[in-house]
Amino acid sequence: MTSSPSATSSRSPKAVHSDLFDQSALSALAERLVEAARKAGADAADAIAVRGVSQGVEVRDGRVEESERSEGDDVGLRVLVGRRQAVVSTNDVSGDGVARLAERAVAMARVAPDDKYVGLADSALLARDIPELDLLDPDIPSTAELERRAQEAEAAALAVAGVTKSGGASASAGIGGMVLVTSAGFHGSYLRSSQGISTTAISGEGTGMERDYDYTSAPHADDLLPPASVGRSAGERAVARANPRKVETCQVPVVFDPRVSGSLVGHLVGAINGASIARKTSFLKDKLGAQLFAKGIRIIDDPLRKRGLRSQPFDAEGVAVKRLALVDDGVLTTWLLDSATGRELGMATTGHAHRGVSSSPSPGPYNLHLEAGSVTPADLISDIKQGFYVTDLIGSGVNGVTGDYSRGASGFWIENGKTTYAVSEVTIAGHLFEIFKSMVPANDLEFRYGVNAPTVRIEGLTLGGR
Repeated sequence: MTSSPSATSSRSPKAVHSDLFDQSALSALAERLVEAARKAGADAADAIAVRGVSQGVEVRDGRVEESERSEGDDVGLRVLVGRRQAVVSTNDVSGDGVARLAERAVAMARVAPDDKYVGLADSALLARDIPELDLLDPDIPSTAELERRAQEAEAAALAVAGVTKSGGASASAGIGGMVLVTSAGFHGSYLRSSQGISTTAISGEGTGMERDYDYTSAPHADDLLPPASVGRSAGERAVARANPRKVETCQVPVVFDPRVSGSLVGHLVGAINGASIARKTSFLKDKLGAQLFAKGIRIIDDPLRKRGLRSQPFDAEGVAVKRLALVDDGVLTTWLLDSATGRELGMATTGHAHRGVSSSPSPGPYNLHLEAGSVTPADLISDIKQGFYVTDLIGSGVNGVTGDYSRGASGFWIENGKTTYAVSEVTIAGHLFEIFKSMVPANDLEFRYGVNAPTVRIEGLTLGGR
């Protein structure tokens, strides 16, 4: 098994940063940990080494308020003795530390409770070819460049008529990566970069102040929105929220802006997580194969998207990953599984294992999106006489066990097919079954976040106001 091409890109990074892109020492360390675990008496083991480098700048009123940088490597070792498992981690393995860490892990595993579902991934499912996903931008921006981006974004926000002050702006960049070695013979690695710009703007004065924000993030600088565009959007959003009104409690169609519509996909994915299904703590626990959405609705998880925010070439157990339709033509097709939850449910892993250095694998998603519909956002609201357009959600009042949905919200009132005045301090409530069933997506899908969805219309939610 060879390292990911992302970690050994043919592009030539600046020499000053070349050591950050070299994972050979981490790979050797992970191999030594696995070998030491076997010598200490483990029946099987895997080791991960995680690299994290980040730098960020925050500005307010044109001046730098904070500038920070962090850098470090951490390693984790998982050992299995029979059906018993233990995980240990450290960021300092020197001298005879590898042997001592392995011995401690094996000693912990021997006194751990039996778990018939633990174990390494099935060798037949391991990634044999590591795909190139173009996740690494070798040109790390300097602190001066991050300052420039943040200041440009803030200046653009302040230039919007009606913006009274800045809530601050920031720019960041970082590198993250993972090496995974298992006693079953898997050895893979990858690196990814991340860059971002965000701005908060404030309109109004005193108790009448309103704030809003915008941001952009991507692995490559070329894929970021321009700083001025981020700042201008934040300013325009803040001004649009000025002088909000209250509304009476009612039941109306609710339209979710793309900035918040992805949260509905997130609620679905949380409910189909294999850990929740195995514990029977999901309202969807008996809905595999059920028609949850209207025909034509597709929700995709794609770990192989080039330059994707959450892309990776293999999962945290070394299993090959693939693009998967979680919902196809409205039908729920799968759970999200790692090896352990798959065994517990009598199914194969779906390649969704995630893991930190101090934890065992658990299932989770990658790049999620709800496929676009065929109507424009304007057409989606054109027949709504009275309704609500949501731009921000507050709180986390969603019950994954029952499917009950209730969240604070702000946005704009819809009258006769048009958004009108700003609305704040309302609650939208319903049940996720009904929300999924009535979901209608518009055609404005963009890939900006880890979870992406177009504008979405939901029928008959209860709006709690005055």
